Amino acid sequence: MGILREVKEIVANSSEDEVRSLLFLLLSKIGIEAQTDEELAKDMKKIYSDFLDLKERQKRSEDDKSVKVVHIAFGASSAGSLKNIQDEEKVIFFSDQFSIGPIWKLHEETGLLQRYKWLMNHINVEEEYLFTYLASFKKTVSVIEAIDEHVRIFIWAGNNSDEQTALRYVLYLLRKKRNTIMLINTTVAYKTVVAKPEVEYVPSHTGEIVPEKLGAIYDRNKTNQPLSQKERARYEFEWGELSNQIENLRVWEDEQLFSVDDGYYDEYIIQTARKLHDEQKNKGFIKSARLIGEVIGHLDQRIGDEYFEYRLMHLVVKGVFEIEGVPRAMRFYSVKLRQGY
Repeated sequence: MGILREVKEIVANSSEDEVRSLLFLLLSKIGIEAQTDEELAKDMKKIYSDFLDLKERQKRSEDDKSVKVVHIAFGASSAGSLKNIQDEEKVIFFSDQFSIGPIWKLHEETGLLQRYKWLMNHINVEEEYLFTYLASFKKTVSVIEAIDEHVRIFIWAGNNSDEQTALRYVLYLLRKKRNTIMLINTTVAYKTVVAKPEVEYVPSHTGEIVPEKLGAIYDRNKTNQPLSQKERARYEFEWGELSNQIENLRVWEDEQLFSVDDGYYDEYIIQTARKLHDEQKNKGFIKSARLIGEVIGHLDQRIGDEYFEYRLMHLVVKGVFEIEGVPRAMRFYSVKLRQGY
């Protein structure tokens, strides 16, 4: 019934000429006598798939004609906050973490597949996320590339390796577009619009800012100067350099992005474990979530707990840590440093 309902909706939302053309294609394929049943079925599926693609492109085009402003964000939290600011303005976002995993030639199919395989083999995430990862990523890229050139684009990014890497990737995707593109650096904007002198905390990631404060930042910055062609070219060039590197971890230090090796924070994980052991009466097992939480809490970086869990398991395999429990998720197992560490 699901497929029949889908077909009915497609036909109802198609013009007479489109339905006539589709019927002509189907009948012409059926009329080829030399074709086997298997070849016919394959051709029918191809025609149906191509027609669905056409309707999807039309829908995107119709949606974009009524849109005057598009916001591009990185992460569901950032996107959710932006959707609360202006209902009539479109929000596009990547549900990914660009600070970790390979980005080598990510703008090509081979690079995206390499990234997907790395995430699947190294990062402990929900199966559903991995199952939809490729389709979701490609759809977001497609939507960004389909933005009409009359639309003003706002890209939101704070001073962290996740958003700064993603910013360069998106500007590369938009390199042939003539749109007006505004960059709102939320870390800088927060200091000038929201922060109070007596409060030192300044969020490094857009997703940490509540909608009300994000709205205030938008109101103050929506009339800023757009990125110049020179600035856009610099970001595009920097993406070219980043996407030629093979490292799986990026950090933001001294207002710059750096690609570093996988084990960049391994020694810090070990030092943090030593500190937690020193707080115990007897050296015992520590919940992995406690250890990883302590590591993240003292780092001024936007690197998720999944990455540090990957490194912790690497150190377990290497013999640095003992493990107790089953590592299905962080709450199910504990670790402690082996003698000599």
